[in-house]
Amino acid sequence: MDMKKKTGAVYNEYDAPHRDLREFIERAERAGELLRIPGADWNLEMGTLAEAVYQGKADNPPAILFEDIPGYPKGFRVLSGATNSSKRLAITLGFPVPKNPLDVVRSYRDRMKTHEPIPPRVVETGPVMENVDREDDVDLYKFPVPFLHEKDGGRYIGTDDIVIMRDPEQDWVNCGTYRSQVHDKNHVGLWMSPGKQGRQIREKYFKQGKPCPVLISVGHDPLLFLAGGNELRFGLSEYDYAGGHRGLPFDVVKSELFGLPMPAHAEVVLEGEMYPGETHPEGPFGEFTGYYAGGKSDQPVVKIRRVYYRNDPILTMATPMVPPSDFSFSKCVMKAGMIWDEVERAGLGGVTGVWCHEAGAARMFNVIAVKQAYSGHARQAGMLAASCQSGSYLGRFVVVVDDDIDPTNLFQVTWAMCTRCDPAEDIEIMRRAWSGPLDPRIKKGTTHNSRAIIDACRPWEMLAEFPEVARATPELRRRVEEKFAGILGKL
Repeated sequence: MDMKKKTGAVYNEYDAPHRDLREFIERAERAGELLRIPGADWNLEMGTLAEAVYQGKADNPPAILFEDIPGYPKGFRVLSGATNSSKRLAITLGFPVPKNPLDVVRSYRDRMKTHEPIPPRVVETGPVMENVDREDDVDLYKFPVPFLHEKDGGRYIGTDDIVIMRDPEQDWVNCGTYRSQVHDKNHVGLWMSPGKQGRQIREKYFKQGKPCPVLISVGHDPLLFLAGGNELRFGLSEYDYAGGHRGLPFDVVKSELFGLPMPAHAEVVLEGEMYPGETHPEGPFGEFTGYYAGGKSDQPVVKIRRVYYRNDPILTMATPMVPPSDFSFSKCVMKAGMIWDEVERAGLGGVTGVWCHEAGAARMFNVIAVKQAYSGHARQAGMLAASCQSGSYLGRFVVVVDDDIDPTNLFQVTWAMCTRCDPAEDIEIMRRAWSGPLDPRIKKGTTHNSRAIIDACRPWEMLAEFPEVARATPELRRRVEEKFAGILGKL
């Protein structure tokens, strides 16, 4: 990860990736991207303040560092929204300082052309080992675990987390983001949607009649959350994927009980195991779709037998809600970049932009722009974007637009849909696609839905005769704006 200035682009000026979450926070604050809030209570105030900040009037809301939390030691803190802006994403990934969100997507796509996974490096110890609570000394309530929404079933320690598991058959390490509810001082519930890789791994242990070992990291480098919260191919460890973006391996320490790799610079890591047949009611929880769609259900319980944590630990927190939330923007950018990369790797050319809109919870309304080269090009792009690994889970609508449309601009996208799409001819329906219980529209017990692929491009056979767009040429616009710059500058 080259963090220095380069010719033609302004880079974040660092000689190396941030060492840990704390150094990232320092860099975010230096960039004017951090808001410190003292005195917020864990009980509803943190979640409500995150909603107020991220659904307020600010165009680029900052990350929030909750400090001086009532009832907890002064050094205990909670961080919300670490990567939820273009600038903070660029700091996290080592990209040039972006002018607009698509700059980050393009930087991601460009990197993926040469990206090589870098496995983690095992070290003997690290800051995460500064404190270790074992067996009867474990007490999860010693941390300021937030109660986020008024109708949640409890306090959730795992929202901006990574759940670390080893596949018992293929011996690879998965680090997925799954919600984790505190049941009591040493038990947590772990909810995983059907089809998710962590759930597949858990079921392999259970089918063998064995307990499933697990680590839950709840304070770490934001790059790990970006990796854990998106769909990578099965068998690719998020450690390796994130290390490739970092340009350096992550240092990991083997856990005491099961030898699972935990980030050496993590803030708090829980270690335990799930047993077949041992469940407890979990939820409800307000999720990223903006609903309590998952409801309350019996889910496997993790008995926590070790807690590793740094002095003055910082929990990381994500607050699902009606979008925008404190993580939805980062989801939009990363998912757009991943879809773009997968579509191109599938062999489709001519893609000029991809965007996943926050109003669609960063999954349900995705737009892909193409420069048409042949009949069926637009439809092919839409089908690929709807069915690729990164675009498949919990999708709803994919809109394909021409290259003169900015896919991030919902006004332009809607205009293209209204003027270039004939509903009877240009909307394809894909049935029985991958969804899950968090989808508020499907019946309980169902894990599939349908997709609409909307071709909002000019029809290929009408390209030569399609009416021209009524707008000033770029040259005319530039000339007139320069002439009246003094007046326009007052707007």
